[in-house]
Amino acid sequence: MSEPFEHQPVMASEIVEIFAPVPPGWVLDATLGGAGHAALLLDAHPHLKVLGIDRDADALTIARERLARFGDRVATVQRRFDHLASAMEALAIDSLSGALFDLGVSSPQLDRAERGFSYRLDAPLDMRMDQSETWTAGDIVNGYASADLSRVLRRYGDERFAERIARAIVAARPIESTMQLAEVVVAAIPAAARRVGGHPAKRTFQALRIELNRELEILPEAIDRAIEHTVPGGRVAVLSYHSGEDRIVKEQMRLGVTGGCECPSDLPCVCGAVRTVRIVRGVPRTPSANEQERNPRSRSARLRVVERLERVADRHVGDRRAGR
Repeated sequence: MSEPFEHQPVMASEIVEIFAPVPPGWVLDATLGGAGHAALLLDAHPHLKVLGIDRDADALTIARERLARFGDRVATVQRRFDHLASAMEALAIDSLSGALFDLGVSSPQLDRAERGFSYRLDAPLDMRMDQSETWTAGDIVNGYASADLSRVLRRYGDERFAERIARAIVAARPIESTMQLAEVVVAAIPAAARRVGGHPAKRTFQALRIELNRELEILPEAIDRAIEHTVPGGRVAVLSYHSGEDRIVKEQMRLGVTGGCECPSDLPCVCGAVRTVRIVRGVPRTPSANEQERNPRSRSARLRVVERLERVADRHVGDRRAGR
């Protein structure tokens, strides 16, 4: 690749601190990207190794080059993050000391026009994380019924003008480029609403990307498998960037904290639920004001962290309030 793959890792110092106390072993970087977080973890913590997975072949190529100096402390493989178990099996890794999910799209993916993620750069409507797949954003834009498009925009983009935009997209078909789609979206939104909240097409492009790559659909399974494979004292950290992602992360972690117990909170647990994790307290939930100013793409980031508990079969739920 002729273009540099530069990306500022979000909440970098916080992530380094979070993994300082975990046991020696492999930390999964489930969204390796340009290896920013991975390199920082390896530099800061000699007791850790990194298993990096990513769907993007271009990102993996660059990450391998950047992490080569760490030798056998690094292993990488191309996978979706919900297939982490097969990645571990392929590399004969039987357990994790922790896992990191950075759910944001990397800056290079957004900034490289040909990838079709950006509403500011003209390109075919692509948005595939894994370019070996055949389905593209263009297939959604030109193939979904208006009602289905509206559902996607509401669910994954929190778009209040979802129905108007969906009708406008259907009326403008065929739509073949990112700029054409952005123009259709802008024209569909009332003039007063266009002047606030950033680019009017931002939410539509986000929603299409999430739908195409099944990002929220595969997230609960991925978090559950990461927790399952993490040793006691290990930690799972997730950086999310919009409300839909954060709701899923919060719910999956809550299930780990409560063991799925649904007994009344004012009565002893009688359902046999077993806690697997605890919430790590004292961790900043959002980037600092300085980081948000330095890196505007970090502004929507939310960080949640849990720590794996001892694997005791009869550890039932005690204080269920910890999951709130």
